[in-house]
Amino acid sequence: MEEIKVWLTAIDHIQVTSPFEVENAMLFFYSQVLKLTEITKPPTGDLPYLDFMAAGILAQSVLFVAIFTGGMTLIWERDLGVVHKLLASPTPRVAMVLGKSLACGVRCLSQVFVIYALALVLGVKLNLHPLAFLQVLLVVMLGAGWNGTFSLIIGCLVKTRERMTGIGQLLTMPLFFASNAIYPISMMPDWLKFLSRINPLTYEVDALRGTMLANGTSIYGFGWNCAILLLTLIGLTLICGRLYPRVTM
Repeated sequence: MEEIKVWLTAIDHIQVTSPFEVENAMLFFYSQVLKLTEITKPPTGDLPYLDFMAAGILAQSVLFVAIFTGGMTLIWERDLGVVHKLLASPTPRVAMVLGKSLACGVRCLSQVFVIYALALVLGVKLNLHPLAFLQVLLVVMLGAGWNGTFSLIIGCLVKTRERMTGIGQLLTMPLFFASNAIYPISMMPDWLKFLSRINPLTYEVDALRGTMLANGTSIYGFGWNCAILLLTLIGLTLICGRLYPRVTM
């Protein structure tokens, strides 16, 4: 009975520290961006700016959900003693990391349906072909995977939930703004173009923009985008596997 109370307390705390407040701030930012585009039209070609930004909103939603659930869950499991038991088992550390990354991916799939529904209401022209939808789900799984693994690395290094929340918010904003989520790369200064091209989120947004939109096009190609996301996921998984035993220190 005591363990049930501990788990309920943990769940309540996770709900309090969920990124809803951050997303509300982002919604305010989006409204200001839309007002700005009435004055200065971004060079998105024949693609309406709202359609252009739809892929970025989906990537942003996946980013925030994965970042604020992966590392936070790891810290709670450490406090409850679950991580100690897992580390005492012969299970490979990389397998533990991949399991949590997969859990983040499954959790973020719901964001696809929410964003699709809102996009249809707002008049965004979506590509509703089943194959394109499956490609979107694949990109979301890969994106949530590397986002969640990045969060797990932070969770391995910090010791408190408060630090995890603060560092998560500090790192997600540069990742988001140093990508092509809300503006084309062609509008960026040279230094920001460089950061955008080495940012995995750029390739995630590009893949989503080429698959989920009816008139969307991909700059780098779907295969190349997925390859970048997969390599990022593998690299972060190997790093996190090395750091995983530090959770209990």
